[in-house]
Amino acid sequence: MADGVSGAEGVAGLDFASVTPEEFAKIVKGLSGKEITEIAQDAELRARVLQEVFGRMGRQFKPEAAGTLKALIRWKVTGTDEAVETVYETDISEGTCTVREGRSDAEPRVTLVMADAEFLKLVSGNANPVTMFMMRKLKVAGDVALAAGLTRYFDIPKA
Repeated sequence: MADGVSGAEGVAGLDFASVTPEEFAKIVKGLSGKEITEIAQDAELRARVLQEVFGRMGRQFKPEAAGTLKALIRWKVTGTDEAVETVYETDISEGTCTVREGRSDAEPRVTLVMADAEFLKLVSGNANPVTMFMMRKLKVAGDVALAAGLTRYFDIPKA
């Protein structure tokens, strides 16, 4: 069903509830940087995609891997223009993962900053976070060791 989806129009027509994480990873892998930019420039579509991705984080969380970890992770997705920065927070505590949109007053243990294309590639398993960091496509403030190991706390699909 998700096969053959391309560009902003194809993504806009998706019923995200029926797309598996693996299908989403394949879709992202098939998108060019230009197509991801088109998605990011459509405010409504961008919001839908980000809400779906962050909404799935709690379901893809692996509590057994997190153990007793207690950490607030702030995600800043910068978009195509700094003015459209979107912030989400992932709060990992006592084997649970709570995701919320917006910035709280709490101090995050780590903040991750990246553009839409890098974010989608990262969360769909289509990019290596260490490589992204080294190429300055992912900025990390705070606990770099935590940031480096974040992927082990989530079931990230492979495209």
